[in-house]
Amino acid sequence: MKRFEYTLTNPMGLHMRPAGIMVNRLAETNCGVTLHCGARDANAKSILSVMAMSAKCGERVTVDVSGEDEEALSRELEDFFRQNF
Repeated sequence: MKRFEYTLTNPMGLHMRPAGIMVNRLAETNCGVTLHCGARDANAKSILSVMAMSAKCGERVTVDVSGEDEEALSRELEDFFRQNF
């Protein structure tokens, strides 16, 4: 399992448009991805789960990636978070 943490810097937090792009990309993988924000957890392959987290700007999100391609996917997601959230 690979893990990274990211503090949301986008004023809109973890918002719908890039979250949808992320969910669609993750649907193409065999990896499991879980987001953690405080006491809230979300399956990153489910847009409803991600949006229900209601992660706000300034909150710290921990991303766990597990599976056969976890190293590459973790790097890709970390870059995606920096560019979009």
